[in-house]
Amino acid sequence: MTIQQLKYIVALDEERHFARAAEVCMVTQPGLTIQLKNLEEEIGIKIFDRNKVPLTPTILGIEIINRAKKILREADEIRDFVVNEKNKLEGEVKIGIISTLSPYLIPLFIKAMKKATPKMQFIIKEANTGQLMNDVMTGALDVAIMATPTGNPHLIEHPVFKEPFVAYLNTIHPMAAESHYELQPSDRAELLLLQNEYCYNAQLLDICDIKNPGKIKEQFSYDISSIETLKNLVRAQLGFAIIPELSMINEVETGLFKHFKEPKPVREISLVVSDTFSKKLLLEKMNEAIWNCLPESLQQNFAYKKIKWNDSPYFIKATTR
Repeated sequence: MTIQQLKYIVALDEERHFARAAEVCMVTQPGLTIQLKNLEEEIGIKIFDRNKVPLTPTILGIEIINRAKKILREADEIRDFVVNEKNKLEGEVKIGIISTLSPYLIPLFIKAMKKATPKMQFIIKEANTGQLMNDVMTGALDVAIMATPTGNPHLIEHPVFKEPFVAYLNTIHPMAAESHYELQPSDRAELLLLQNEYCYNAQLLDICDIKNPGKIKEQFSYDISSIETLKNLVRAQLGFAIIPELSMINEVETGLFKHFKEPKPVREISLVVSDTFSKKLLLEKMNEAIWNCLPESLQQNFAYKKIKWNDSPYFIKATTR
């Protein structure tokens, strides 16, 4: 017994004619007849007396049709409930965001979301990529804002924007006076990485075409965990950094960062949810809020090269260590 079969017998009861009922149900008359026959054989009861004109339900058929109408009403109520829940913009939402993006996007994003969803309460957690993926999978987080693709078949990714990487140079760097940055052989040994940010580091190693991070300079034995620390080390002439463009949002006039020539290396930033997440309207509002608060330079079209991380040998080795 199926919902569709119940719809057919209700239509037959209302129309009392196979051809008209088939038209109402947008199905062929033979198809409707077969489905009615299958249902009657399954329950062992004749629902309609085909010998009467117009078509007439049997005594038990009347009771079955009435119950079918009730079931169809309840099915409609379930559908309305699901639609309402998908479009509901109330309650608590737990959002995670990668630490290399959080300090620069979150202040702008919160302001926009407060205006778009005044009845929602947001709990925001900053973490590295591996932790965010795990928390979304276990339900500890509802949505993660992070670099993709994740390569996880149980996570659904909704891309929002492409964020270019830029080179951050000190004043004595050979390319400090150039309009764009091109990787210098000597820079590979000066590249600064972030502690435990395996996704982010894998992207940098890909940009610099470094296969084994062990070949990089000693890294000073610093436990560096923030982009702001990297920038300060560069200013102190202790290395060279490649950083996301949004991290320069308040330093446009310093002249210390240089864009790569096109195609620019970028990371894809997406809203990532589990395959059971249902609040589609919330994702639309978040997508819109993030996009609208981006600088104009990130909203424009440009040639780019997406930098991978989840299949990087460095990432695999680091996360299984």
